[in-house]
Amino acid sequence: MPATDAVKTRHIDVPESRPARSGTADIIGIGFGPANLSLAIAIEEHNATLPPAERVRARFFEQQPRFTWHDGMLLPGTTMQISFLKDLVTLRTPTSPYTFLNYLDERGRLTDFINLKTFFPTRREFHGYLSWAAARVDVPVTYGAAATRIDREADRFTVTVRDHHGGVESVAGHAVVVGTGIRPALPEGILTGRRVFHNHRLLVKLDQLPSRPLGRFLVVGAGQSAAEVTAFLHDRFPDAEVHASIRRFGYVPSDDTPYANRIFDPGSVDEYYTAPAELKQHLLNVHASTNYSAVDAELIEDLYRREYDEKLRGQRRLFVHRVTEIEELRETPDGVTVTLRDLGDRGTVPLEVDAVVFATGFRASDPRDLLGPGIDHASAFEGDRPIVARDYSLRLSGMEGRIFLNGGVQHSHGLSSSLLSNLSVRAAEILTAASRARLLCPSPAG
Repeated sequence: MPATDAVKTRHIDVPESRPARSGTADIIGIGFGPANLSLAIAIEEHNATLPPAERVRARFFEQQPRFTWHDGMLLPGTTMQISFLKDLVTLRTPTSPYTFLNYLDERGRLTDFINLKTFFPTRREFHGYLSWAAARVDVPVTYGAAATRIDREADRFTVTVRDHHGGVESVAGHAVVVGTGIRPALPEGILTGRRVFHNHRLLVKLDQLPSRPLGRFLVVGAGQSAAEVTAFLHDRFPDAEVHASIRRFGYVPSDDTPYANRIFDPGSVDEYYTAPAELKQHLLNVHASTNYSAVDAELIEDLYRREYDEKLRGQRRLFVHRVTEIEELRETPDGVTVTLRDLGDRGTVPLEVDAVVFATGFRASDPRDLLGPGIDHASAFEGDRPIVARDYSLRLSGMEGRIFLNGGVQHSHGLSSSLLSNLSVRAAEILTAASRARLLCPSPAG
């Protein structure tokens, strides 16, 4: 659909609103990755149906200098693992001008993409789509600005924001949506360096490698990213050995069959949220292979064929060390010394490599890092897990429905909470709930 078409959108069920105090936002978004980008689009499309005095006012802050999404893993040929229909808007508003299909149409590639006969665009193309949407959305976004703290002032919040020049700004708001995404996870005791790094910065770090005197790499991890990195290094450096360390006997195929994929449906969130704790954990365990520590079957077969062919020719470059973990690691200016330990204590493998890439997953950001001393959050956490209402709000005593977590709630809302699958529907739900906050806050005189 052409970009000049009028916005056509289903009305989001947001309570009747009233003007907020000048200089005060209704919603402050912290972070501007895909989750809060989807929310910003929902706000824009909702506002298009309302007169100016009733529109939701929002501001977003992103610490990166520009929109990014896993830039370091835009490897050649790698594809998305979810359908393009699970984009920023389609499951909420299929007629939105922000669909992936409209992006293709504006870029003149819609027919060509149809001829590919696939639901899974390359990661690079989907990154282009997300960047296009981020540049197009008409909601204020400040890049290069890191939110450092959320404080409570009477019936409002103030969010302290520090820009990359060191300047500080305080922004008042009725509701805050935390969409700070995920953080790289590393094994305990591992420190990153020029030659030791997480895969999310792979392309940047490879370009910054001082030298490759040893012609050898080590990849740690057993999931999709680990297998992709292993294949990529094997292709990019045809004169190098690539070693892979996995804690399993072999790579495990991901389950993308239709019935298993229903766990990512928007309607499954209710079913998961209302399940007792033991059933929640059971569902996470039995369906982990839909997303975690699992690899596309075609990629597994490709790696195996490479290894087999090298054995056949007697010219080994790819080595998969199964049931192993790192026992010792020491980085030097010229390389990394590593000892791999068999998990059954049946020996060790010493390696000297040019770099070690940890494809060991991610962890959710901890919202407590942002909460100031005036916000009593002791009752809102069980251990490290936030207690989250169905509308994604933190259950803060006396402040329910005011601070929302746009992601990182897998324990309460299911597997889709850390993925792209349910972004658009979740954004609409958060918008509906967050818009109530200003109705609960009386406007001050003047």
